[in-house]
Amino acid sequence: MQRCRETMERKNTAEMNQCKRKVRVCVATCNRADYSKLAPIMFGIKNNPEEFELEVVVLGSHLIDDYGNTFRMIEQDDFDIGSKLHTIVRGEDEAAMVESVGLALVKLPDVLQRLSPDILVIHGDRFDALALATAAALMNIRILHVEGGEVSGTIDDSIRHAITKLAHYHACCTRRAEQHLIAMCEDHSRILLAGCPSYDKLLSNNHRDDYMDIIRSWLGDKVQESDYIVALQHPVTTDIQNSIKIYGLMLDALISFNKKTLILFPNIDAGSKEMVRVMRKKGIEQHPNFKAVKHIPFDHFIQLVSHAGCMIGNSSCGVREAGAFGTPVINLGSRQTGRETGENVLHVRDADTQDKIYHALELQFGKRYPCSKIYGDGNAVPRILKFLRTIDLNEPLQKTFCFPSVKECISQDIDHILETQSALAVDLGGTNLRVAIVGMRGKIVKKYTQPNPKTFEARMQLMLKMCADATRDAVSLNCRILGVGVSTGGRVNPQEGVVLHSTKLIQEWSSVDLRTPLSDALHLPVWVDNDGNCAALAEKKFGHGKGVENFVTVITGTGIGGGIIQNNELIHGTTFCAAELGHIIVSLEGPECSCGSRGCIEAYASGNALQREAKRLHDEDLLKVEGLNIKQAEPITAIHLINAARLGNNSADAVLNKASTALGMGIVNILHIVNPTLVILSGVLASYYLAPVQRIISERALQSAQNIKVLTSELEEPALLGAASMVLDYTTRRLL
Repeated sequence: MQRCRETMERKNTAEMNQCKRKVRVCVATCNRADYSKLAPIMFGIKNNPEEFELEVVVLGSHLIDDYGNTFRMIEQDDFDIGSKLHTIVRGEDEAAMVESVGLALVKLPDVLQRLSPDILVIHGDRFDALALATAAALMNIRILHVEGGEVSGTIDDSIRHAITKLAHYHACCTRRAEQHLIAMCEDHSRILLAGCPSYDKLLSNNHRDDYMDIIRSWLGDKVQESDYIVALQHPVTTDIQNSIKIYGLMLDALISFNKKTLILFPNIDAGSKEMVRVMRKKGIEQHPNFKAVKHIPFDHFIQLVSHAGCMIGNSSCGVREAGAFGTPVINLGSRQTGRETGENVLHVRDADTQDKIYHALELQFGKRYPCSKIYGDGNAVPRILKFLRTIDLNEPLQKTFCFPSVKECISQDIDHILETQSALAVDLGGTNLRVAIVGMRGKIVKKYTQPNPKTFEARMQLMLKMCADATRDAVSLNCRILGVGVSTGGRVNPQEGVVLHSTKLIQEWSSVDLRTPLSDALHLPVWVDNDGNCAALAEKKFGHGKGVENFVTVITGTGIGGGIIQNNELIHGTTFCAAELGHIIVSLEGPECSCGSRGCIEAYASGNALQREAKRLHDEDLLKVEGLNIKQAEPITAIHLINAARLGNNSADAVLNKASTALGMGIVNILHIVNPTLVILSGVLASYYLAPVQRIISERALQSAQNIKVLTSELEEPALLGAASMVLDYTTRRLL
């Protein structure tokens, strides 16, 4: 028995030591493009030496002089390169690619056997990566494949999906890629929706103070921001001759367009040698408008793309990284067919004439688009490190596949896989500035509230800080922020994200571009609308308006506002002043309204109007009634008026009766104009106005409109929920 206990103790100790030992992670990089994705992961592993041991293997075009000997930038990043494998067979044709895969397979076993990694990290869809995955799988080494599940439309798809089937774990970038991996029968528990690792670096480094120095170091001292083009075109190995033709047409169009252009040499795929010949035949390297380079450090490349007037070619950088900056992109040919793209990308798939490409340059050059985060939010590396920590090195190595394909709705139990798709909602009110993280089902995960500053500069500064704090908190709360929705008072152009005219409640708030500073600072798409429209959107997604095709929401608060949903769409009007329900005139000689007119509903029935009348009655000593105690220093509000009326004060009751009649008549006018199925009263005064409004509709509306239902809202935060719904409805529709 004693020997048995000793044996068990030794076994338990060995298992504990196994759990505590460092995980040996080997990262293999083949070219400049995949290093930009792998480097952030490498830095993350290196910065956690108590948990991980990093090994680096370099092969492929990194070690070729014609392609810039880019292994040097890995050394400059202070990584120790464990092995350098010369695996490229020159020739730049289909046979050379096959021979390069074979040469890599000959050399890799010795290296992998010597390093003996627990996990091999491989990126993407290059033929070098296929050799790595094949060798590691046959040598029983666990493989983490980064950026699997995507679709681009060339031979890269076949290579990428082949690596997926060889890999044991997957870190993908988009929800659609995750769905593709699941449809390919990969084990759900081994898939991580991480985002693109390169976004971690580019989102944190794209606003450098010295960006103009970097741009001019590559393009000359006379170049200006947004007045140059970045061009990067690679061969399509399944259609080499056509891709060479498109390359020549692109160069001709760029020459004619007559803008400073930074052009990078194509990658090492079959057809690249012919493309370089075309470039040299046209004299691009000597042309005064062109700077031709073989390699640019990634941190410089970020600045060049971020501030370019346009990017052109067929590089994945155009449809992925450039979207994070809102840089306009022209995607030529079929190489990126199937990729998810932001609205910044203009596709010219049939690029068969110079004129067609030139016209695309005219359309795109100098534009700016909202920042897109389809491919990442800047937090991929923490997710991947968390994922690596959960890998059980003792579990069976043999892959299991999930047959048949699973349902669309997938939920996971471990927090590094399941993240709540969420929106950042901002409510700019007359008193407070509020920011909230809101989940898909309308749950407010966390809310932040501060007094709304009186000046423009202070308000913008506070809003940006609160949003930045919320995005940081979202990571720890396991929320993925898809975008920002802003609800604000005043008249708004939602297409441009601009507040056109403010209410008097928010000072210095006219002709304000909200979308650009928020998008630039947070690297997120931004939607803006006024608070009345947001209340209607909130009801449509989360409240009484869900599933109702035509309805009207009326906000009864400090002011009177609202929104109209017609045929399931929010009505804005030609000049964005539709649904200004508070400014429907119900009396020719009524009290003055905050809009400058007279007799508006808001001048009778808003909280401000009731407060004004309550103060008047109090000053005239007409607010007194038995049971109502008003302290001497207590500010008079609409609540005092309502309480006085309930206690039998005739003067207060007369004021409220007039206010209710004005609101009811305004709603009758709405019923006669848009004939909705439902009217929803929202805001702090909604419950008080419900019965009087129903009575006035029954007395004054046309018979066919008298039975239209009127309800009070059950939503506690309509402005925040409406702001969130703008994000959630658009982004989830785009992703799915």
